[in-house]
Amino acid sequence: MGVGRRLQKRQEAPVDPNKPRPTTSRKRKLAPAAPATQGKKRKASGGIITNPGKHRSGGFKAKSTKGPFMSGALNDDSRNAYEPKITGTTRASSSDEIPDDDDAIDLQDDFEASFPDEMSDDDDAADLQNGFEAGFSDEELDAADIELEDGTRNGLSFDSEDDDSDDLEELNAANIEARSRVLDAEKLADAADAQRELEESGLRTNISGERPRILEDDLHSETSSTSPTTRSKRSLLLAPNLQFLRTRIIETVRVLESFSSLREEGRSRADYTTRLLKDISEYYVYSPYLAEKLFNLFSPSDAFAFFEANESQRPVVIRTNTLKTHRRELAQALIARGVTLEPVGKWSKVGLQIFETSVQLGATSEYLAGHYILQAASSFLPVMALKPQEHERILDMAAAPGGKTTHIAAMMRNTGSIFANDANKARSKALIGNIHRLGVKNTIVTNLDAKAFPKVCGGFDRVLLDAPCSGTGVISKDPSVKTNKDAKDFMRLPHQQKQLLLHAIDSVDHNSSTGAIIVYSTCSVTVEENEQVVQYALSRRPNVKIEDTGLVDFGIPGFTSYMSKAFDKDMKLAKRYYPHTYNVDGFFVCRLRKTGPSPSVGANGKGQANGNGEAMDVDGDETVEGVKLRAKGNGKGTKVREHEPKGDDFGGWIDTEDEPHIERALRKWKKNALGLDPNADETKSRQKGKRVKMRNGG
Repeated sequence: MGVGRRLQKRQEAPVDPNKPRPTTSRKRKLAPAAPATQGKKRKASGGIITNPGKHRSGGFKAKSTKGPFMSGALNDDSRNAYEPKITGTTRASSSDEIPDDDDAIDLQDDFEASFPDEMSDDDDAADLQNGFEAGFSDEELDAADIELEDGTRNGLSFDSEDDDSDDLEELNAANIEARSRVLDAEKLADAADAQRELEESGLRTNISGERPRILEDDLHSETSSTSPTTRSKRSLLLAPNLQFLRTRIIETVRVLESFSSLREEGRSRADYTTRLLKDISEYYVYSPYLAEKLFNLFSPSDAFAFFEANESQRPVVIRTNTLKTHRRELAQALIARGVTLEPVGKWSKVGLQIFETSVQLGATSEYLAGHYILQAASSFLPVMALKPQEHERILDMAAAPGGKTTHIAAMMRNTGSIFANDANKARSKALIGNIHRLGVKNTIVTNLDAKAFPKVCGGFDRVLLDAPCSGTGVISKDPSVKTNKDAKDFMRLPHQQKQLLLHAIDSVDHNSSTGAIIVYSTCSVTVEENEQVVQYALSRRPNVKIEDTGLVDFGIPGFTSYMSKAFDKDMKLAKRYYPHTYNVDGFFVCRLRKTGPSPSVGANGKGQANGNGEAMDVDGDETVEGVKLRAKGNGKGTKVREHEPKGDDFGGWIDTEDEPHIERALRKWKKNALGLDPNADETKSRQKGKRVKMRNGG
């Protein structure tokens, strides 16, 4: 049987896996075939096959339908009855191994010689082959077929390894080339699918040479016959498609960055900006007022990055308390507890940024011992700009919850004195707790209105004012800022900040040999709360100038102009910090130096005084060294000197104005603290108290 007939795949009856298979050896390779003999069907001489056409693999095939091999194995009786007689070779003993090639051929020759009538040239040989193949797996037979087919087709012997390797290299090269063509076709198909999806969505990139049609939906809505009221009601009922909004925001930002080349015909920049602000308000859930205010601070791409950064939390940062430990020792202790950390940056020597932790950072033994405090990285900056020195007298006007106060104490090494004030009594409790936990011993905690400090206590070397603000720099911590801030807040808060900054300036001693420094900071990014407040202080206090913060190569310079407003040229020395640039909370830091005494008021009693007998005017006029500077005209600085007498040592306060406030506070104290009726006669109340005391035996 030839090779072609061997490769025919015929479906055979399934073999029962429970029946044993014949244990015969299968020859893997053939020697060169001898010429076929004419006449007889086959010959066996000396164990050499003379008719290789019927002995494919050097083995033999059991007949599938005749004889005792029908079941795939011999039983004991049939093994004895049909024991083949070996001729031409000597059979090895039972203790010796039978060679794979020659002995298997001799065994086959003698076996077929025992059945001369049951063997035919073609059909019987095919049946014998099929029966023998039933004892081997399909993988083994396929491997033998491929090996035989390759050797026969090429006219080579199976022992020629060099020729086989050459054929294999040619086959591999052909396969690689075909595979490359398939991969190229797949890439082309993927590119076509991607282009088809872009065309269906209606958002084409500039690769195709077409301009984005972002405002096409607005054009359809304008020309639609539906009334605006109906459209607005319908839009309120439908949920926004966030993926579509985000894609349109990105495309609009790209158009605004390259407006001249990507804009649609007949569309202005205002059209794109209006569309972008609406999408930002809807996608990021901002009020339209606040979204526009924040958007105007940046370029379109930076504004998009800013809004995106506000949606993710800032890294957790801790500050090492150098009064009790060092940063290296603290890092080793926390790493031993399974905390993954690294230094917060080259600009700080005490900060550690936490990435992963298996313990609660607020419950470790190091935290309870006061070795560190959880504090935002941006809160380090005002204290670093203040640069407190040892043995100084420093005021922290809004100190709670104590992160900046304890930082100042650590830099002063518990020397000098710190006045930590906060108007909120509830927040003062957290301030006191952190001071005790971190081992601070040079701090006095007060619960006063910050505006009272120039009169109550003044003459400080340095003052830190981290003013209350809108919180637009910490939206990631407090998302409620997105919707609860309106125009009134940005009028009320800057007014309060201006007053606090003037009081902070008046609280500093300009004769200080080491300081006379004021640091103003907010966790806001709006101009109304930062540059505009500082500019107001410069205009009201000519004895103050802006200094460099000392934060080299870290931070963005402050604005010297914003929209139609122009600020002092030294405003660029202030620093701005954004979450999308430095991965810290939004912050503003400005360092001021007081160079002379603060203006004071005349004897008219209008103004507020500080501890140095200096006061500030509230009606627009200023008096410096007994000379009144009165602003005239359009308020651009035209001033006229008028000599007026100086007031008393306390700035000309009128005591009668405070009497109603004192009386009201006294009545409230009687009612709440003593439980007395403030409207009752004081004499009767004293007599009643004596009778009660006598009745109790006092």
